[in-house]
Amino acid sequence: MGELAGRTAVVTGAGEGIGRAVAGAFVAEGANVLVAEIDEQLGRDAAAELGDGCEFLRTDVGDRAAVEAMVAHASERWGSVDILVNNAWGGGEISRVERKTEAGMSRALAVGFYGPFWAMGAALPLMRANGWGRVINMCSLNGVNAHMGTVEYNSAKEALRAATRTAAREWAGWGITANIVCPAAKSASFHRVMGAHPELLAAADAANPMGRIGDPDLDIAPVVVFLASEASRYVTGNTLFVDGGGHINGSAWKPDLGD
Repeated sequence: MGELAGRTAVVTGAGEGIGRAVAGAFVAEGANVLVAEIDEQLGRDAAAELGDGCEFLRTDVGDRAAVEAMVAHASERWGSVDILVNNAWGGGEISRVERKTEAGMSRALAVGFYGPFWAMGAALPLMRANGWGRVINMCSLNGVNAHMGTVEYNSAKEALRAATRTAAREWAGWGITANIVCPAAKSASFHRVMGAHPELLAAADAANPMGRIGDPDLDIAPVVVFLASEASRYVTGNTLFVDGGGHINGSAWKPDLGD
């Protein structure tokens, strides 16, 4: 029997990277897991690799109807939703604040803020009825430290942090915790960004106090398992910087954005 035996979890963006690592760790701890992923191939492959107790549902978290259907699907399949991990992100180009478009900002807020917000609202009645629930929202040091070039991401993640803390306060009496993880990991999205900005890659490990950017499976997923478990029953409204100490002295992130 694992730490999450009998629990049902929804993990968005679970086809690769941190989401995939979290889904795998949950399955290993006995949970039923819905892999909610917009990329059908990634999602199907992840669910197939994770095996029994894991299903894939194509989900665009920027679409409210799709998000609500995601929560309903997990509840109908396994009887409830106990754990919600909002991890999905839609990507974006690194560029200066004044060059961002309204369309790009709107999509970022839809995926990075409204999607988790809708999912939390859909899962709440199920968690409240059970008197138990875990909401874990993946945010970022990008917003905390105001990284250059990613204002849409920074804004969405900081809005989500505020909403998570508010939910933690409002839902605490119902046995529901809500926490934030700000990770530093060599995920698929990390490698995509670094591929586009190779000047940053060599400095990334060196800038970290522990001398390396983390591993999704070994460094991030175990912390998320803790937050999803009974062991975290008295932890809520917190931001956990799972980053090797990267938040301590701020960030040296300085991509070349042009003039």
